[in-house]
Amino acid sequence: MATMIVPNSIAFQLSANSLFFLFLIIFCSSCKTTYAFQGTKSKSFHHILHLNSLLQSAACNSSTQGLQHQKSSLQVVHKHGPCSPLHLDRAKTPPTHAETFFQDEGRVRYIQSRLANKSGSKADVKVTDVANLPAWDGRVVGSGNYIVTVGIGTPKKQLSLIFDTGSDITWTQCEPCLGYCYQQRDAKFDPSVSSTYSNVSCNSVQCSSLLSATGYLPLCSLSTCVYGTQYGDSSFSTGFFAKERLTLTPFDVFDNFLFGCGQNNQGLFGGAAGLLGLGRDQLSLPSQTARKYNTIFSYCLPSSSSSIGFLTLGKCKRYGSKSVKFTPLSTSIQDSSFYGLDITGISVGGKRLSISASVFTTAGAIIDSGTVITRLPPDAYAALRSEFRQRMRRYRMGRELSILDTCYDFSKYKSVNIPKISFFFRGGVKLTIPLVGTLYVANVSQVCLAFAANSDTSDLAIFGNTQQKTLQVIYDGAGGRVGFGTKGCY
Repeated sequence: MATMIVPNSIAFQLSANSLFFLFLIIFCSSCKTTYAFQGTKSKSFHHILHLNSLLQSAACNSSTQGLQHQKSSLQVVHKHGPCSPLHLDRAKTPPTHAETFFQDEGRVRYIQSRLANKSGSKADVKVTDVANLPAWDGRVVGSGNYIVTVGIGTPKKQLSLIFDTGSDITWTQCEPCLGYCYQQRDAKFDPSVSSTYSNVSCNSVQCSSLLSATGYLPLCSLSTCVYGTQYGDSSFSTGFFAKERLTLTPFDVFDNFLFGCGQNNQGLFGGAAGLLGLGRDQLSLPSQTARKYNTIFSYCLPSSSSSIGFLTLGKCKRYGSKSVKFTPLSTSIQDSSFYGLDITGISVGGKRLSISASVFTTAGAIIDSGTVITRLPPDAYAALRSEFRQRMRRYRMGRELSILDTCYDFSKYKSVNIPKISFFFRGGVKLTIPLVGTLYVANVSQVCLAFAANSDTSDLAIFGNTQQKTLQVIYDGAGGRVGFGTKGCY
């Protein structure tokens, strides 16, 4: 019997049964849950932040009042928050702020190196090479903060998956875990009890397509296709490449959905059962459901971990609204998985910063649901920080927080004025970052500007998920554009 080498030198043998899969996320158009920053916007170029709003609720505010329900929508929750199904696992404590940024750095390095080496020899790397790379310490994977619950198999099994616009292949941990499975909240998917599971053949076109989706050549175990995917910290998943029924909602059921049935998985995925890939490759969820949704999806990330957001497949109700501004996807990003943006400028408090256009075009930029803090070219961040500090000079500086070097101690104030930050994108699109996306709050004495600098001008800029909070972000793959709408959720 043919075998495959997996991490820890555990033999990985073929098992041809049924499977499980996972999928994605949430509601369409305007949810109304507690806004972490409850201050109202001033009529000037400032936000008013009321300090009593910085304390987040320990309970889930699950109200959906005002939400524009759509059939093809799923709920999106922060994986460590009280609204998450993983929150009930008392054995798992949320990461500290330092750990969060450590994870974020791993993800950023992975994305930047992947794009920097886009002309490299990924085709020469095999799954066995991935499998033999140890995860640093098993703590980080850098694959995102937000999860959705989808159904896999027949009968349907509900699984909580991390959704990620920077990844393509969807995978979940599967019994019998011939190599290793990390601890997850949901019971692991057992393909042997699903009537709709089938393995993908090694000789199939689908198996060959794994190279572009994962960057690694597939292998075979007997005649079954074996996938391997790795993340920024060397965490990974390997297993059988398979087909299964995916149930997103009662109205949205897809047979023969291609996914990874993980038999050897290492890294801490926050108790989630796997990952839902929302990238642009042909194996991603948007591409596999393109006949119905035309590679269009949107989401809104909630303002806090105690609130709920949404992910909608297909055109949402605000798709054609004048309140949504679209910018073309960048043509400078060669990797087919990522959604590129062309940043043309930044303003602080209504003042357009003096930043050369070449600062943004040298390495380009992407939007990413899994990166927490937006990374900017060094010169762009220096200009942003300088102007922000100048306008905040009346307030006392606080201790730096890991990669965040501009922090304030607001403990003696009841309210403060925060200058509005706006990004400009190709096509004349101006996006004013919500207050909740401007600041990262450790505590009232350590409230930080939620942006960081890249280490080099050649490093890709990344528009992260903190800056996306409460916005409705619309990905129109068919139209080659990304749209932004305000007040998508709260």
